[in-house]
Amino acid sequence: MNWTRTILFIFCGALVMSALFSALNRQRVKEEPSYRRIDIPPSNFTPKQRPLDAHNPARDFSESIADAVEKVMPTVVVIRTDNIFKKREAYALDPFGIYQGFRDVQEERKGEGSGVIIDEMGHILTSWHVIENAVDGEVVLNDGQRMSAVVVGYDKATDLAVLKIKDAGADNCPYVEFRDSDRVRVGEVAIAIGSPFSLAGSVTVGHVSQKGRQVDLLPYEDFIQTDAAINEGNSGGPLIDVDGRLIGINTAKKTDDQQKGVGIAFAVPANLAMVVAKSIIETGKHEWPWIGATFYDVDKRFQDEIFAGAGVVISQVWNDTPAARAGLQPGTAVIAVDGLKVKSQQDIERIIYSKSVGESVRFLLQLKGKEQLEVELLLEEFPGVTG
Repeated sequence: MNWTRTILFIFCGALVMSALFSALNRQRVKEEPSYRRIDIPPSNFTPKQRPLDAHNPARDFSESIADAVEKVMPTVVVIRTDNIFKKREAYALDPFGIYQGFRDVQEERKGEGSGVIIDEMGHILTSWHVIENAVDGEVVLNDGQRMSAVVVGYDKATDLAVLKIKDAGADNCPYVEFRDSDRVRVGEVAIAIGSPFSLAGSVTVGHVSQKGRQVDLLPYEDFIQTDAAINEGNSGGPLIDVDGRLIGINTAKKTDDQQKGVGIAFAVPANLAMVVAKSIIETGKHEWPWIGATFYDVDKRFQDEIFAGAGVVISQVWNDTPAARAGLQPGTAVIAVDGLKVKSQQDIERIIYSKSVGESVRFLLQLKGKEQLEVELLLEEFPGVTG
């Protein structure tokens, strides 16, 4: 019995001592820092940087790119939309599912694209397919402001549309400067800005690969081709030069394998985009100008022999049109339009479509022999449907 008490007494004493020791240890850990300060011996290492060369073309080029982007970035917007699409859905006509019918059902999807502000009133130029089927949406400015906008008009033939920021007032919005895209040269540096894959304000740099491209994507095409990376979300954003001037509106890309994410990109030239935007802002739609005649390209084998070197000839003239009233006749060769020598039907279309209804255009015609005749025509609105 005495041994039992002794053992119990010793056990209880050990518990009390253990608890007391733990408490003292925690107190010491709390009072003392968990790290020790050590003296670092002095080092002879000092970061060194060589002085910059007085002239470095690569650095000048890089700074030019950055300056152009900084200039344009406040004018670039993100366009977010709520879209309604119709799709065909099968459904059972009987309890056993033997017979099926089809019906149209609506499906809501989120969309996103880019745009660029083109005047101080807050008009935004973008691609039509960015806002097509949209029932609601907003624009996000470069500083993060979210603003509502209304559709002013669109032109399906060029895949262009104009929006207007509701809250924008006069002299309130930064806007991009336009450049004469006819003077853009193949090989020039091209900079694309937009929101690919929802990454707002993304910048890619490439070159103007070619001009006047027609790739059967739109009813009317005169694309600037570029190798600057353009992906989903870039549509409607600006393609600019190294001076920060708009040379095109990014529209589409064409790849052999969409999964690769690389390909050839196309932009609507700024000259055409500016004319379309001006027409939409003033009238709510684009009024396509025409003279009432069609043309065809002459085979190079017969240009010198039959048409005195001319590359394009009038193929048809419609009655009661500017061309008919000016006396234009099928088979007549066209040398120049507005003082610019033309080599193809596309050259003539480019000059005419860069103008507005009501403006005049001058045709230099090659008559029989060496005789030439210049006539002036007043452009009228195309009476057909351009889409």
